[in-house]
Amino acid sequence: MVLMFRKSLEKRLLEISRRIKKEKEDLLVAEEQLISLIDDADEARIRSLVSETAISDNDRRDSARQSENMEKYCHKIRNEIQRLEEIQDGLLDKLNTENI
Repeated sequence: MVLMFRKSLEKRLLEISRRIKKEKEDLLVAEEQLISLIDDADEARIRSLVSETAISDNDRRDSARQSENMEKYCHKIRNEIQRLEEIQDGLLDKLNTENI
């Protein structure tokens, strides 16, 4: 019975570890995209200030919206990583107490 419990914990730990790794990889990609989107938004803001046209103002708003959405997405991924790490810590605690 104890062996089955241990195997179950180890299996869940492995799955959580895989998910954390995937989320961290996704976060790296999203953060790279965010940097590019922020640069684009800054350029669009400057173009809007210089040209003062409706089209450039629309471009500025669109660029700002895209970077804001990507920031929200990065925040969501960070929250998921934190949640998964908390689950992982709990599972490790259970595994550790079982060994005592």
